[in-house]
Amino acid sequence: MTVTTTARIIDGKGFAEGLRGRIADHVARLKAEHGITPGLAVVIVGHDPGSQVYVAQKAKQTVAMGMHSEKYELPETVSEAEVLALVQKLNADPAIHGILVQLPVPDHIDSRKIIETIDPAKDVDCFTPASVGKLVIGLPGPVSCTPLGCLMLLRDTLGDLSGLHAVVVGRSNLVGKPMAQLLLRENCTVTMAHSRTKDLPAMVRQADIVIAAVGRPEMIKGDWIKPGATVIDVGINRIDAPERGEGKTRLLGDVDFASASLVAGAITPVPGGVGPMTIACLLANTVTTASLINGLVPPSDLTA
Repeated sequence: MTVTTTARIIDGKGFAEGLRGRIADHVARLKAEHGITPGLAVVIVGHDPGSQVYVAQKAKQTVAMGMHSEKYELPETVSEAEVLALVQKLNADPAIHGILVQLPVPDHIDSRKIIETIDPAKDVDCFTPASVGKLVIGLPGPVSCTPLGCLMLLRDTLGDLSGLHAVVVGRSNLVGKPMAQLLLRENCTVTMAHSRTKDLPAMVRQADIVIAAVGRPEMIKGDWIKPGATVIDVGINRIDAPERGEGKTRLLGDVDFASASLVAGAITPVPGGVGPMTIACLLANTVTTASLINGLVPPSDLTA
């Protein structure tokens, strides 16, 4: 279906490609000047098809950047103790500078316990309490990958964000909360909203920047958007698409793109917007942690 738009389409795929180029340059420099090869370990438990594809992409792109990649695929029946032991082993491995345990994990494993076992120095997704604390008070270190990608797209689109009113729809630890902290760093006025906010449409209409991260397909409609606002759609909702054939699916964001793109000044598509930025920022974070672990100043152009 062809959608007529008046908004500028924010090309996350293109931006991520440029970021990966900068990452590859810094990896080559770390190798040549310091003998350091940034290493990323990804752990996945079970056989969720979506997670499997995502982890495979991470591993492929890690190698493409010239980095060291390790992938651990554990069976659904693995014990919590075995997962914890693997994380502790990776904590102690000098070849590994970043550790990511793919969520969700099976119900018999306490994800909080797994996250809290990751060495904060190697926490490339900013999940540990220590990493979250650094984010809140502004200390150097990695920043949650998806919010970091959103911020980079906003800076590229708008330049200075100071004084703009941003409404973040969604309060998850993964996106909403760290996104609000990053926007506060940029001197935005930030409103945290969610699915239970009273008169949510009226709240969103006040925003110069809308971050949609609520996990409901096309929840945010075009008439919720302030004319000229910038809309960052974090949602990745896979729905059935029988019109494409039996068993086929398609991706929808949290924003009704067809109506919102007629009102917004700029908007990210789904797919091709925030998604490609998440993996690129994961690789950038691994370069950051590799630098910090070795007493080096992280490259500033990977988070700009």
